[in-house]
Amino acid sequence: MSISLLQQLNGERSVVLLFVIQILFSTSLSLIPEAVSLSLLSLLALSVEISADDASNPLGHFFKARPGASSGVLLGAVTVPSLLVSRLIQTLRGESINEFGTEGIEYLKLQYWAAFASCFAVLIFLSTVCRRQRKDRDSICSLSNCNQRYGFIFTILLVGFCLVLLSGLLYGGWFLSLMSLWVLSHGLAAVLLIVKILHMFPACASIGESLLVASGIVIYFGDMVACTAAKISSSKVPLVQIGINRSEISTIIQGVVFGLLLFPVFYKYVLRTLEYFVSLLRNGDLEKNEMKRSLVFYASLAFMLLLVVPSWMQFVHPFHVHPLLWVLDFVLSEPLKRLTLCIYWLVIIYVSVRRFYNISKNSKTERILLRKYYHLMAVSIFVPALIFQPKFLDLAFGAALAVFLLLEIIRIWKIWPLGHLVHQFMNAFTDHRDSDLLVVSHFSLLLGCAIPIWLSSGFTDRPLAPFAGILSLGIGDTMASMVGHKYGVLRWSKTGKKTIEGTAAGITSVLAACFVLLPLLATTGYIFTMHWISLIVAVTTSGLLEAYTAQLDNAFIPLIFYSLLCL
Repeated sequence: MSISLLQQLNGERSVVLLFVIQILFSTSLSLIPEAVSLSLLSLLALSVEISADDASNPLGHFFKARPGASSGVLLGAVTVPSLLVSRLIQTLRGESINEFGTEGIEYLKLQYWAAFASCFAVLIFLSTVCRRQRKDRDSICSLSNCNQRYGFIFTILLVGFCLVLLSGLLYGGWFLSLMSLWVLSHGLAAVLLIVKILHMFPACASIGESLLVASGIVIYFGDMVACTAAKISSSKVPLVQIGINRSEISTIIQGVVFGLLLFPVFYKYVLRTLEYFVSLLRNGDLEKNEMKRSLVFYASLAFMLLLVVPSWMQFVHPFHVHPLLWVLDFVLSEPLKRLTLCIYWLVIIYVSVRRFYNISKNSKTERILLRKYYHLMAVSIFVPALIFQPKFLDLAFGAALAVFLLLEIIRIWKIWPLGHLVHQFMNAFTDHRDSDLLVVSHFSLLLGCAIPIWLSSGFTDRPLAPFAGILSLGIGDTMASMVGHKYGVLRWSKTGKKTIEGTAAGITSVLAACFVLLPLLATTGYIFTMHWISLIVAVTTSGLLEAYTAQLDNAFIPLIFYSLLCL
């Protein structure tokens, strides 16, 4: 059995298990339940991935995943829970020096268990699909006729809800029941969301990538619901009161992001309602009138972003003015520094985009190398702001993400007059991981740089942790691709393109960048508290993952690197 298991451990799985082992060995006795659950989750994910990647491809007729990539179930299942365990390890150090409160740690633990439930429920769902697919391959052809096949899973979850509620009332009261139901509801939501993602965007993502997105959205949206419930509840329910303490910037980012994510549903509902009334008046077909449809789009967007989203922001946080006015006041509070930084960003972006867009149209340079220049551009944009204006960079990342989401919505819905222009422009920078249905590369690069910075906005005793995305993508990934493409000879595998020379260059360049960054950070008051051996292990692990993984490295590597830097 052990020999068979070792034969199933390819490069990616070995590196992911090595990453999990590093997390587990760093946990304290107070995190034993989280460590045990993470180890069990990893073993279950490994088992499901081995089944999913079998030659018979049991999930192939059920999910249409991105071609050319493995399922990535193990990496997708352990990334978010491992990151939260790593954050718990870091915050426990903060509690020991009175930098972090007990309530915040308890809420972070609750988020971990929500992430665990999300990934565990999806793994059970995928395992069940694999088994049933092997029994009856001909009866499952698409997502549209699979309801009877996985409906019993939701029944089991519902029964589990009832049992947890009953046991909580009998032995722990309402508090335990509410916490248990809150955690388990994340599992049900994650299963529904990953099915929806793979159904709406076929061949756009692997199962592991979809699992990462689904679990991340569920945790983030659950936090938003908890914050809202904390304001609604007049009885001060403990579940939603733990740890809910966020800044104005995080509230604005959360509101705008979810407003834009929910906007397509809202717009579709408005469009259908207007179409119904137009049909009653027999005044033409609104769907076929591009101009009228676009006007409805922009009016609905203004209503969502200027009224609905700000109303939620002012409800959950004591803004004394409209959030848009608060943003303007924040930017102008240090006008010389922040406006100068904005001008610097605009100049860099304009020159770079114009230069590289012309090269992509007229040059034979490989698309993958051309895209790495944008990684270097990200370094030049983000590093100065992260050192000298970190709060303003948090807000700028949120604004950039909102713009990207809005442009992608306009591109997908083909909204006049920008839809065709945005689609044409995006095609110049896509690669094999993008499709006409969904372009994800620019999102993954932005979020890969932004998420470690957002996660470090509170307490952090690891000054390099916020730079995890910038170092791994902007420097390590770029140098690995360039050196590997030009000088690489020894390949990690017979079928892959990654070379040992490229990986070595990526690891070396990140370590060199750390040597340069640390003196700069010391001038701003940061003290390097991480052992150099731990830093080398973290850089090497993320570099090996970049070499072996077939998943979207921009999405996974910054989170893995950040988790290791927090230890």
